[in-house]
Amino acid sequence: MILETSLQSATPPDAVIELRDLTREYASRAGVVRALNAISLTVQRGEWIAIMGPSGSGKSTLVNILGCLDQPTAGTMRIAGTDVHQLSRQELDRFRAEKIGFIFQQFHLIPYLTAVENIMLAQYFHSMTDEPEALRALEHVGLADRAQHLPSQLSGGEQQRVCIARALINQPPILLADEPTGNLDAANQQIVQEHLRALHRAGRTIVMVTHDPEMAALADRVVELHHGRIAAERSAS
Repeated sequence: MILETSLQSATPPDAVIELRDLTREYASRAGVVRALNAISLTVQRGEWIAIMGPSGSGKSTLVNILGCLDQPTAGTMRIAGTDVHQLSRQELDRFRAEKIGFIFQQFHLIPYLTAVENIMLAQYFHSMTDEPEALRALEHVGLADRAQHLPSQLSGGEQQRVCIARALINQPPILLADEPTGNLDAANQQIVQEHLRALHRAGRTIVMVTHDPEMAALADRVVELHHGRIAAERSAS
């Protein structure tokens, strides 16, 4: 992995994510659309950040770039001490599997795989599958008795808890959560909130996109995006 010395020397020692002048542009029929406009942001190790803002403000674009699923047009990004844009595709795939866990609103479970197999698939992209470890991950989120069920046989709340287990199976230090309770009823929202609280207490760094003020209040800091820019930052407490 190649590190950029000038950035390394300026990075705060506890910073796990550092963005500088991050910009993402897309071509459209109307011209160039700037989804992110020179965003600079530092996230400390173990910090819980809530990203808020109206639709079209750049929240999902930012999460996709943080998750190494997309690349910025300009600017720099360091995650866990690494300038990820210096990595080859193979190195980037490995880096993502080791450092980042994803919790999506739409779950993104493979419909023909059981709950435990969906978790083992995440293991496969990291190194090798370990069914007993995957079963323990399901037990941790209270779903040991649902291990052999397909996603269609699980409630929305249960599917989201499978996603949490899948996100954690490789022990990544960073969790990216995109509207993690957006499709859940009140009871399951509470369950997912408690899991996220426990992960935060255990020292995980969480970057969460949410429209829900109640969810945002759980974070350490709220970052508001408008028109691709950081419009405000505040403590959530």
